[in-house]
Amino acid sequence: MSRTSRTVAAVAALALVASVSACSSSGTTTSARTDTIVYGKSDGGTTYVRNYNVLGPATEKAPNAELIYEPLARVDYSDGALVKPWLAESLDFDDAGTTLTISLRDDVTFSDGDAFDADDAAYSLSLPLEKPELNLAGVTYTSVEKVDDLTVAVGFDSPSFAALNQFASSSLPMVPEHIWAEQDLTTWTNPDPIGTGPFTLDAFAAQQVTLKARDDYWGGEMPMTYFKILATNGETVKAQLLRGDVDWAPAGWPGAEEEFVAKNPETNLYQLYATGGAYSMMYNTAQAPFDDADLRKALALSIPRSDITATLNRPGTEAGPTGLVDQIYEDWIDPEYRGVVQDVDEDAAKAALDASGYEVVDGALVKDGQTYNPRLSFNQDFGWNAYADIMINSWKKVLGITVAPAGAPGATLYDQQKTGEFDLTIATTGGAGVYGVYSFLDSRYVEPIGTSAATNIGRWSDPETDEILTGMTEASDEETMKALALDMQKIVVDEVPFTPLYNSYWFVDVNASNWTGWPTPEDFTAVPFPSLGPDTVLTLLALEPAS
Repeated sequence: MSRTSRTVAAVAALALVASVSACSSSGTTTSARTDTIVYGKSDGGTTYVRNYNVLGPATEKAPNAELIYEPLARVDYSDGALVKPWLAESLDFDDAGTTLTISLRDDVTFSDGDAFDADDAAYSLSLPLEKPELNLAGVTYTSVEKVDDLTVAVGFDSPSFAALNQFASSSLPMVPEHIWAEQDLTTWTNPDPIGTGPFTLDAFAAQQVTLKARDDYWGGEMPMTYFKILATNGETVKAQLLRGDVDWAPAGWPGAEEEFVAKNPETNLYQLYATGGAYSMMYNTAQAPFDDADLRKALALSIPRSDITATLNRPGTEAGPTGLVDQIYEDWIDPEYRGVVQDVDEDAAKAALDASGYEVVDGALVKDGQTYNPRLSFNQDFGWNAYADIMINSWKKVLGITVAPAGAPGATLYDQQKTGEFDLTIATTGGAGVYGVYSFLDSRYVEPIGTSAATNIGRWSDPETDEILTGMTEASDEETMKALALDMQKIVVDEVPFTPLYNSYWFVDVNASNWTGWPTPEDFTAVPFPSLGPDTVLTLLALEPAS
């Protein structure tokens, strides 16, 4: 199925998996669990708040609400990050690309027994338009209309073939109008959620949440009765996985091969799945000296990416020069850049610095009587100091430039990046589909320094980029889209609006003593990450009790 097909086929039928008895097969100490899978949530704090108002302004929400509330579509990372239907049967653009007709599945019910229909879909899709403060998904459509009981039409002001990814966002869930329309969504905490997903809330405690599988889920029967969510952390969950107290976790685990997998390769799995994005260095292109492409190129050519990845959870994940991850976008990447790891090129870096017209005087950049002392900001909460130092030391060694470290707590850094109060900074880039990866470079998202920008934190403003991105949103065939993708890659490589450093991965830890049937990075149709909504559901449906 092509990315730009105007008619997206219905999602494949979901597996029906019977529940049978289970027993431990690993060398670890486990007790057989035939009805419960235990998820060690190591990335969400140590206590939970019973707030299932997934669109509300509160920052603290209940965990794994995406197993209760579902979107209309999903992103298939096993198939080029294509957007495919989920609660929708199909998503069809008209020839102009300005009207999207969404046909709903006819077999979906909410957990209170009410049918999910076009009234609910139209209500859910209208919420971000009527209440902009609830537009967490960043929707770009401008109108919603019910066509019939199972059909909704969504309107865009301009051709938007590439805009399907917003319908796969967990921040655009389908909710029951008969319940939500009666609430003040700015204050309601929705303690007893009703959704279309495969689970309902069974028990809630500050450090443990138990979800119970529905027996009338449209996607089929879950092989387990309970999905238990434990509050834990990255260190504690390692012991829990080894003991078999936890079946599944999302923790990055340096040395996992020796400390976990080697203990029992039959059951102990540690896997990485590409998110399609990368951690990248962003330049503040709205101000000198980083408004100069040659200077940006000089810095990019001086970064030792392999040294950086050696400090991470696993080596060998260096990002390519285009910002597109080979594992997902191989067919879209210019053959010249497929599989390329950018090594330090001292001669080319120095040549680029010379071309920029900047001189290095006592470590500072000097041009036209102005002196610049760059700073590199990064998230010190995530321990990025180590590789920030690697970059800074390499710039000093190769170019003679002194760049000062400017680590900051995550919240502070996030604000600085949004308002453009940085020289160089490290942030994530990526998205669903090639357009999704590059769309943040659209000049429509540029804000003056000091004003918060939603996406384009580097303040990249380039008419050619805008023209290509507009072409992508209007493209209705794969051939056109791929040609535009190549044009966009050329801009990223030649103009360096940002510099990819290393690829971003979902880390997956599994103790399969109680549940088997887990996918592998080499053979998967859904990413087995515990908070990916439809992908999580597909993973769970395919599991079987160990025997």
